[in-house]
Amino acid sequence: MAAILVIGSGLGGLLAAVRAADAGHQVVLVTKSVLPESNTRYAQGGIAAALFRDDSVDTHVVDTLRAGAGLCDPAAVRVLCEEGPARVRDLIRFGVDFDRDESGVARGLEAAHSRSRVVHAGGDATGAAVEAALVATVQRRATIEVREHTMLVDLIVDDDRVTGARVLGPDGVQLSLAADAVILATGGAGALFTHTTNPSVATGDGVAAAWRAGASVTDLEFYQFHPTALAVPGTPLVSEAVRGEGAVLRDQLGDRFMLAEHADAELAPRDVVARAIASQMEQQGGTPVLLDATALGRELLETRFPTITAACRAAGLDWAVDPIPVAPAAHYWMGGVETDAWGRTSLPGLFAVGEVARTGAHGANRLASNSLLEAAVFADRAVRALGEPWRASTTLSPFTVLSRSFANATRSEYLPHPLFDPANASQPADSSPSLVEPAETATRTPPAGLGTLVNRQTLQQLLWDSAGVHRSGVGLRHAAHSLTQWVSPPATSPDVAALEDRNLLDLARLLVSAALAREESRGAHYRSDFTDTRPELAMSYSQSRSLIPAKEAIAC
Repeated sequence: MAAILVIGSGLGGLLAAVRAADAGHQVVLVTKSVLPESNTRYAQGGIAAALFRDDSVDTHVVDTLRAGAGLCDPAAVRVLCEEGPARVRDLIRFGVDFDRDESGVARGLEAAHSRSRVVHAGGDATGAAVEAALVATVQRRATIEVREHTMLVDLIVDDDRVTGARVLGPDGVQLSLAADAVILATGGAGALFTHTTNPSVATGDGVAAAWRAGASVTDLEFYQFHPTALAVPGTPLVSEAVRGEGAVLRDQLGDRFMLAEHADAELAPRDVVARAIASQMEQQGGTPVLLDATALGRELLETRFPTITAACRAAGLDWAVDPIPVAPAAHYWMGGVETDAWGRTSLPGLFAVGEVARTGAHGANRLASNSLLEAAVFADRAVRALGEPWRASTTLSPFTVLSRSFANATRSEYLPHPLFDPANASQPADSSPSLVEPAETATRTPPAGLGTLVNRQTLQQLLWDSAGVHRSGVGLRHAAHSLTQWVSPPATSPDVAALEDRNLLDLARLLVSAALAREESRGAHYRSDFTDTRPELAMSYSQSRSLIPAKEAIAC
């Protein structure tokens, strides 16, 4: 029996805790808020899996690879699609009541899928149904100790192995929790951006802590912006399934504009639709575009999409009668802590599952409704790998972006830009004001003075403006310069918000570094100064923390 520390209470964390407890391990599960609060809870889209006779694992693999824009790890995609159906059946056994029709489990079509394979629960409340079922399952396991209102501060590393974590308890006191293995399941970091569909707890705590501990983090430039968030305070998500049912996008004159953008129109991959909406909004002076679902009828909208219907009503909108205003919002991070196909990171003793992880299954752009599937598949595999020998790990060069070619399984250094150390804000990679063109400085968030404590709202606006749907070298260099001027709150702070700001500043620097390094447009990463996809850059960029002085590292 091993002592397992699970950090996070979304699908990945809950399932890992249940699996570990059922395998006889002693499990402590910590979560920053209450047990049911996570990104999973707010997932409207369903779970994609090859469960039906007219579908196949191979077809799901092809769709996933196509959406990933050349950066998926084919082996990870194969694992995801082959093991996905069994994990969906596990969720049914745990009590998830997926929607049904006359043929059995109902299914829907979503963007970039070639088959109707997405199963839902409660119409557009799949995440809430999954979360509720797994929370109840955890609560029935006497061997799982749950600690709510407990935030990850940092990982504990002894002799190059993770042996636990330092956490902030509900009383504002930090303490250490020892473990034989730590499973990170802390979700994403939507709080990096002004507009996001994520809950407020999504501040990237796991990715930041793993990077500070020395783990490799990969593909951080690839942040998916959901095309259709309701353009009202709170930016509630309007599921892709609405367009799958036949809703269309219109400009302010009422014309469909996606017909000219992609052969699949509204069902094009998310990055294509998000950029098209952002461009159309620019042409309209920032006015949101309209999602027209009126042809679907009130009965279908209220039955199939009760959560969205309620959000519309709360905003004074009747989407059965009128088109509703929508705009892109930060939604899902394809990048994260690099893992192998068993959830093992580059640090022995540390696993990562769910959105915090970069398994290689999503590549540069996640296929719709593959996220809950990935969390379930790799949480299960991580627990099965407990106690197994750790894989041999390549030591990453400090401040070097590494490339991986899955075609020939080689790894090579690639350094198109000098990167700065997010842990050392006083050492910018290139802080020359001349890097920022005067014409752009007036419209972008001004840099703070050197040594200024980071302000979350300013950071969010900076990343939204410079590292959002549309990016450019000018904007990214401006962001990099601004980020080097800020300092983090102390790691010893008793304040949750301050510790979150510390994480967000680290992650913002890492994301901007990766986005600057990728001098092309691919998947969710679009640069107006490098609009083409370059075949020679079909590789993933990894970053690891420096253990040498900043000046020496920058020179390497």
